[in-house]
Amino acid sequence: MPHYTALVTILAILLYFVTAGLVGRARARLGVPAPATTGNPEFERVFRVQMNTLEWMPIFLPLLWLFALYVGDGWAALLGLVWIAGRILFIVGYMAAAEKRGPGFGVQAIACLVLMAGSLIAVAIRIAHGG
Repeated sequence: MPHYTALVTILAILLYFVTAGLVGRARARLGVPAPATTGNPEFERVFRVQMNTLEWMPIFLPLLWLFALYVGDGWAALLGLVWIAGRILFIVGYMAAAEKRGPGFGVQAIACLVLMAGSLIAVAIRIAHGG
């Protein structure tokens, strides 16, 4: 059973809940009533943090689990933690200023690329060996 990958999955979902909380707090603090999502640049950055995290979840989670199943639980979990660290760096940077989001975005994107490449190679090897 991929217990470590399951734990990292829970942490990633918890991170998404945190971004939702950040949006709620920003709405209250900045006076941005629902359903508005534009008009205040600070709020827009916080909102984009949540939406960008949501946009990456359906990329990250399947790749994480494919990697865990075809390569290994420990390595998948480690790469998952790198992805989460990248997302946190992205969140902190983007909330400070839009131009500071790049390093965190790069870290999490590279983690996903490694997950994808590793999964693809592992699946291809299994297919090539008849299994």
